[in-house]
Amino acid sequence: MKRFRRFFSAAIFLAFSCAGNTCPIHAASSPASFAGTPVAPGETVRVQVPLNVQEQKYASEGGNDVPGYALATLAVPPGFNPKKSWPILIALSTSDFKIQNGDDLAHLYRATAFDEGWLVLAGDGPAVPRRDTSGWRASMTLAALDALYRSFPGAARWPVACAGYSGGAKRTGLLAPLFSIAGCRIIGIYLTGINVDTLSDGYRQFRPGKEFLHTPIFISSGQEDKVATVKQQWDVKRSIQLTGFDRVRLETFPAGHVVKRSHIREALRWFHETSANSLIR
Repeated sequence: MKRFRRFFSAAIFLAFSCAGNTCPIHAASSPASFAGTPVAPGETVRVQVPLNVQEQKYASEGGNDVPGYALATLAVPPGFNPKKSWPILIALSTSDFKIQNGDDLAHLYRATAFDEGWLVLAGDGPAVPRRDTSGWRASMTLAALDALYRSFPGAARWPVACAGYSGGAKRTGLLAPLFSIAGCRIIGIYLTGINVDTLSDGYRQFRPGKEFLHTPIFISSGQEDKVATVKQQWDVKRSIQLTGFDRVRLETFPAGHVVKRSHIREALRWFHETSANSLIR
């Protein structure tokens, strides 16, 4: 994690001073295709997408070889029409057991997100890197976002939430502020099985602005979790609040270190409702 902070500190303002490299809004040739690959409502596609210069630098953090492309996975819900605005859920996974972001997209989030009318997006490398750093995960996810925004006109204005489980929750806390300064409209962060507050660290590192402190944070905690105990997750909540975040919820459930699907549903609805209310005001 410290290597990742040092790596970004020298590059961050050059990378996102105008956010143009990360969230382009030019249309692809077909409004119903993702990076040139047709995508129908209710389907999931995985395509090769390019890495821009900055993303290549992020990928190389820790001495990794830079791949020639990223793999972007996009799942679109039934009824998907790219001419309308759709909320986007970004999936970030742990490095344990060589799990990839796209794996969590498929196994943890897709079904619930579809029920709630959300797209789910993940970016991965073509192979597991020598060092699975947060810089690597940031690079591949940003490349996937680039591809999404190029594919669908106006998608850069679609609301975005980030989700992570266990080590993926730590990664989500760190990277969500980065995605915000990259130009994404972050409306929520879902964290489950988390035992360390990385969100405060990410906020201090990337400085997305005081408005980001109003982002809804949903923490889901298993009452029998031995990896991230209830006490540790309450400590995470308090730490986030001390940083200044003013919309932080922690909900518990009677199980261990697992994902509670109904909490995902509850979080997505809360994010959507909070975002809608903010627009009304």
